[in-house]
Amino acid sequence: MKLNLKNPVVFFDLETTGLDVCKDRIVQIAYIKVNPNGTEEEKNFLINPERPIPAETTAIHGISDADVADKPTFKELASVLVKDFKGSDIAGFNSNRFDIPLLAEEFLRAGADIDLSRCKKIDVQTIFHKKEQRNLVAAYKFYCGKDLDNAHNALADTRATYEVLKGQLDKYSDLENDMAFLSEFTSHNKNVDFAGHLVYNEKGQEVINFGKYKGQLAETVLKNDPGYFGWITQADFPLTTKQAFTRIMLKSKM
Repeated sequence: MKLNLKNPVVFFDLETTGLDVCKDRIVQIAYIKVNPNGTEEEKNFLINPERPIPAETTAIHGISDADVADKPTFKELASVLVKDFKGSDIAGFNSNRFDIPLLAEEFLRAGADIDLSRCKKIDVQTIFHKKEQRNLVAAYKFYCGKDLDNAHNALADTRATYEVLKGQLDKYSDLENDMAFLSEFTSHNKNVDFAGHLVYNEKGQEVINFGKYKGQLAETVLKNDPGYFGWITQADFPLTTKQAFTRIMLKSKM
């Protein structure tokens, strides 16, 4: 099934130094940009994370320190990525929980002019889990009738994710071929930041979703506890979380 697109959609996958959104870095990014006219642009980059890649991580994706020693850093590559991602919807496999938050952190560290929170985000894994409860290898076999060779290679996983979404649309008549619908369908909750430390309530207000102030309006907490904002900015939270709290703090002073 051909995707019904109003905007380009970028299917992407990351290989990283680990699983910590705050501390780990990207070592490979691959993506397929699908345009509304059906044309596709495929790109694949190895990235120097500017830190050693743990041996246990290399054992999974096969990317070693030697492989990335002469590759560009994320900051050096950021302008190319912004050009391809900006104005597009984005899709991936388990992307809402990991790939998008980590990519957003990298963009913020690089000072890149892009806000991923503004685009529609389609997590193909969520569709699969809601419908079948499996992983990407099984999803590719189930929806596409093929074996996924070279799993944990970012480009192979990206191509598989793109094909799985098209297979899902073919299989499930209740899934609309519309990125806004799929973005809503694959959203786990109404997160303000990618990590889910802040969520929107039914009135569209930002609510703290962790710790001693869980369930309370963020704006109210920031007004009543002046030290809380300082703690947030100094603690080991994702940059997107700190950015969201900063936006709320500035809004409350207007």
